[in-house]
Amino acid sequence: MDQTSQPESSQRMRAAAFSVHLLTALGAGVALLAMLEAVREHWANMFGWLGVALIIDGIDGPLARKLDVERLQPNWSGEVLDLVVDFVTYVFVPAYAITASGLLLPLAAPILGIGIVVSSALYFADRRMKAADNHFRGFPALWNAAAFYLFLLHLPPVLSTLVVAILIALTFMPFHVLHPLRVVRLRWLTLWLLAAWAVLALYTVASDFAVGAPITFGLCAIAAYIVGSDAVIRRMRAFKA
Repeated sequence: MDQTSQPESSQRMRAAAFSVHLLTALGAGVALLAMLEAVREHWANMFGWLGVALIIDGIDGPLARKLDVERLQPNWSGEVLDLVVDFVTYVFVPAYAITASGLLLPLAAPILGIGIVVSSALYFADRRMKAADNHFRGFPALWNAAAFYLFLLHLPPVLSTLVVAILIALTFMPFHVLHPLRVVRLRWLTLWLLAAWAVLALYTVASDFAVGAPITFGLCAIAAYIVGSDAVIRRMRAFKA
């Protein structure tokens, strides 16, 4: 009886492990739905689907570690699968939105769109993309977030064009950006701010970006913390030393 149940249990464990790969791959399907909304210029709906992709990306990693996916499904690379899906959800669909939305100068838009996808492809292949303390090196190709803020702030096309060009240039610059889930330092604060950001972003998308100054300020303040907290902490420590 025990000999029969043991293979069945092992098979169930392998099936559960493979279901995590299916969940990750589902993110690519969600990216397609986001792209369809982008082509229709339903930008809020596009960000809604990109938000779903972000949730999938946030939960598949912990599930994979808990279910020991790497050992139980050695023929499937979760890391490669994750990178493929991340590229279309974090980079390609947002790059289309930034390029086609009219937020940028018309002549610069296609050139910067190409710059976004090329620089991001190189960044994803860079083995140095993360520091030893899990901070990202340079601007971490979070073009879904960049697109969100461009739609939120709706700057003049000249300024939006300049912002995108600067972000592309910062992709390989030697500064650190906080990984909200993996950096240990001040994790409690980061998680609380991340939760607040999620609520504010959800309200913003549901309101089709028609929100007031307090919400805009809150979203920008949290973004400033994610991007600049490491540099501020390092300077404070250097000053004290």
